[in-house]
Amino acid sequence: MAKLKIGIIGVGSIAQVHIRGYLQNPNVELYAFCDINEERLKKNGEKYGVTRLYTDKDRMLAELPELDAVSVCTWNSQHAPCTIAALKAGKNVLCEKPMALNAKEAMEMQAVAKETGKLLMVGFVRRYGNDCRIVKDFIDSGEFGDLYYSKATYLRRNGWPGGWFGDKSRSGGGPLIDLGVHVIDLTRYLMGNHQPVSVFGATFYKLANRPGIKDKNMNDHQAARSTEKPIFDVEDSAVAMIRYDNGAVMSVETAFSLDIKKEESVIQLFGTKAGAKLDPELEMYTTTNGYMSNIRLDTPTALSFEGLFNNEIDHYVDCILGKTECRSPAEDGVTLMKILDAIYESARTGHEVMIEP
Repeated sequence: MAKLKIGIIGVGSIAQVHIRGYLQNPNVELYAFCDINEERLKKNGEKYGVTRLYTDKDRMLAELPELDAVSVCTWNSQHAPCTIAALKAGKNVLCEKPMALNAKEAMEMQAVAKETGKLLMVGFVRRYGNDCRIVKDFIDSGEFGDLYYSKATYLRRNGWPGGWFGDKSRSGGGPLIDLGVHVIDLTRYLMGNHQPVSVFGATFYKLANRPGIKDKNMNDHQAARSTEKPIFDVEDSAVAMIRYDNGAVMSVETAFSLDIKKEESVIQLFGTKAGAKLDPELEMYTTTNGYMSNIRLDTPTALSFEGLFNNEIDHYVDCILGKTECRSPAEDGVTLMKILDAIYESARTGHEVMIEP
């Protein structure tokens, strides 16, 4: 069987884990790279042995009709135009999260995918973790009963990723759209993918990107390096409460800058028969023989980012080959964008916002 020919649009930091995922998959060939930064483009071409290099996505798509699929790994404002162009050129697309800048763009992307009959998968990578798989196994077997509440925190003390992440025109927002999107999607997925009906949220601009603060751990979060004068016109933290059509509720807290002792990324689920906490190991809280009991699994459940992206890429390839149904389809990306839009609107108005189906 001929290998699938893969193109990467945007070869910056997040693209590196996509590239590594494709390199370990025997069914694909890294075929072409595209990036507006010519120096970075050439460097990555040399590093990975890719010779078809383009600084213009439209030229790449026009000159390479044999391309089967692409990963869109650009800044957020280019997700929609790059994805739509690739779909119209007959390519399958894996678009990084968030799907777009807003729900309107996301719905346009979904519509083009339906018109062209090509796969549009959204990079909700937390769905592909070992921790998610094990928790979902317990949920599907009924161990939790009815899940009615979840809590998620994704908090950094000083963790602005740098570069375009602080520029609202390119990012669409701050930690809510960058970090919150992961945990909102993961909890919604685990709780049964119910439709959101309302949100109440607040965003803050208090600490910004902490200019001048010395922090030896800051480089751990530098996803986008730039020589440009720093722009930071996004929120530095956000909180929200989301209500779903089955009555379940989810609360989320997320921050780039917050005065906390240590960084935190915790998922908690609460059901009628059991609760659970991913921190990042999985613990479950239930009753056994009439006694309250805590369960810590004797199996690897911790979050592994390396395994996450490899699993996601493998799933994308299997979907293209017709081996499985897509686990993170465009419709889920649209729903997530509706939630994010509503949270930002609630923060702006100070009122609860209803979400239309």
